[in-house]
Amino acid sequence: MKLNEDSEILAENKVLILYILNKLNKPIDSDSLLKLVLSIKDINYFYFQQFLIDLLENNYIIGYTKEDKTMYKITDVGIDTLALTDDLLPGIVKLQVDTAVKSEAEEIQNCDHPVFEFLPRGENEFIVSCSLLKNNVTDFEIKLQAGNREHAKAIGEKWENNYKEIYNIIMEILNPDT
Repeated sequence: MKLNEDSEILAENKVLILYILNKLNKPIDSDSLLKLVLSIKDINYFYFQQFLIDLLENNYIIGYTKEDKTMYKITDVGIDTLALTDDLLPGIVKLQVDTAVKSEAEEIQNCDHPVFEFLPRGENEFIVSCSLLKNNVTDFEIKLQAGNREHAKAIGEKWENNYKEIYNIIMEILNPDT
């Protein structure tokens, strides 16, 4: 597919992205969005990026950075546009999206998610909050102090990469029943 050849296919791909974002009803990072799109339709990565740029420029979606990831969310204008154009998507594609989004939501729901954030407390002091979410509920949280931004980020990354081991060690120490 050439980017300037078939405007109906191009429009369908943009509507597909809007449809996915609308079904998710929450922000999603670029990689996860691409993964969802590719599970439904084979799209060239560079075309996908161009579709996102076009949707951003027309204010159909918004993009922002969160923890070094670009997150996307559909806007009210995007929802209105989708209502006018969703008939461009064949019913089978909508069914594939619905199934993929449901599967993605269940996968997210049933997994442990390590989360960290750090906030400045002074010029050379940061508070790092490391949490473990289970079924989207905070199951565990610990706060640590770091002397600078790099140290705070290193603590958070270590938590994300080793949260199971760290959690088990802490729970073993704190829990008298084990």
